[in-house]
Amino acid sequence: MRRGSLPVRKLVSTVVTVTLLLATASCTGRSPEDRFGPVDEDPYSESALRYGMAPVPHPDLTYQPDVVLVGGGGRSVRSVTADGLTWRIDGVAPRADDLAPGKIMFVTGRGVGRVLDLQREQGDLLVTIGPVTVTDVIRDGTLEKQGIVIENPVAYQAGEPLWAAPEEAADALPTPSGKVGRGAPLGLAPLPPRPEQPAPIRGGGEVKSVVANFSTGVSLNSGASVSFNYDRNNTKLFGRAALTFDRPTADFHLTIKGGSVTRADLSISGGFGVRYSFEAGLDDGQNIRAVLPVPVEFSIPLGTVLGVPLALTISQTVTVTTAFGAKLGTIKGGGEFSLAGSLGYGYANGAFGPQISKNFQRKDSLINSLRGVPVGVMGLVVGHNVRFDVGFSAFVLKAGLFFELSTTYGTTMGSAMGSPVAVCRGVGLGVWASYGIGYTILEPVVNVINKFLSLVKISPIDSSGKLGSKPYRIHHAQEIIPPGTALCGDPLSFAN
Repeated sequence: MRRGSLPVRKLVSTVVTVTLLLATASCTGRSPEDRFGPVDEDPYSESALRYGMAPVPHPDLTYQPDVVLVGGGGRSVRSVTADGLTWRIDGVAPRADDLAPGKIMFVTGRGVGRVLDLQREQGDLLVTIGPVTVTDVIRDGTLEKQGIVIENPVAYQAGEPLWAAPEEAADALPTPSGKVGRGAPLGLAPLPPRPEQPAPIRGGGEVKSVVANFSTGVSLNSGASVSFNYDRNNTKLFGRAALTFDRPTADFHLTIKGGSVTRADLSISGGFGVRYSFEAGLDDGQNIRAVLPVPVEFSIPLGTVLGVPLALTISQTVTVTTAFGAKLGTIKGGGEFSLAGSLGYGYANGAFGPQISKNFQRKDSLINSLRGVPVGVMGLVVGHNVRFDVGFSAFVLKAGLFFELSTTYGTTMGSAMGSPVAVCRGVGLGVWASYGIGYTILEPVVNVINKFLSLVKISPIDSSGKLGSKPYRIHHAQEIIPPGTALCGDPLSFAN
């Protein structure tokens, strides 16, 4: 017993020592390396879905020298505003002290951008970022992935974004603080308070804004769609527009050398088509011309490629233009067309080329569906833009490869007054593709930010910057009954 007592005492002593050390560590707090150290990250984990995945250094990829990889990924993020532009970062996160206006913050795949403003608040950093291109971030590397299944997306909703009431937001902009230095606000007074970004939702989403009501969805068999409901000043417009597809997949390749793109390819397959319906009416109403950003985006996380967190994001915009020749009338209709088997483009040797397998067929005729009581000539044009981005993605700011399909359908009906035999009907459908490498940021957000930047004489930012070609026309056709009726004219002409 006595011979065994010494080892037992040593073991007890060791256990007590380790316990005390652990207790001391828990009291004093873990080091930043322990709190924010690298871990295997699930792209569908709670922090990754809300804030994005963290970038990880990789030997086969070189970042630009002014890029700051803030450690910890989503664990170092306290919150982000609904517009995705101001990030609250833990002030002791690794390399957070290297952030400064003009640098590029890369904390997650959703939190990457050029630092426009930096504030200190209660131990945290409030970082407002602006747009960057993918070559602003990456100097050398080849990113590619095949067979990306576009299904089960994550919906990111903006809640009440700052563009919901841009005039009020602009009026609330701060003036320069004049305070500079560590321990004090850095450079500018903070932007006005904005709501935080709601949690992402698996599947579809529905958002209400001050401009219109939207419900959008992306699913395996239906496609990217938006429903719109405009009811203002005695003008009512209801409708739905969709880019349909069936079991879509995507492939991409991006090679960057010395900060320049040398090769880029993006292809999306899935048997694409367009479907739409509308109903408009006015009773002593007014004509409208409105751009309706849809404050929901759908994202498929791709994990990391050479340590770079990427996502395939689908976003939409609706434009509505009316040309009602009287103060009273109604018009309704709908149609469906198959469009293409695949959509995409390639870039090599300084030249772009579309890669689109067209397969246009009419399924449901729009002109045969037109109905209404047009007291005067009634014209309506609805545009539906669906954009696919592969790269970095905050809510209103995206950078990487993109392909955007713009579908515009127009209708006209001649006045029923004075035309007892037949009312002329005209329909038009135009489909264009835009593609390239670059960034985009919603125009209303740009306007608000630039008013803020002008106060401190910082150069304004542009709403987009891209390497790309002119839009490629996939289809353009019109039909008028009776043929040659001048009153109905070109149903797409008054959209411009």
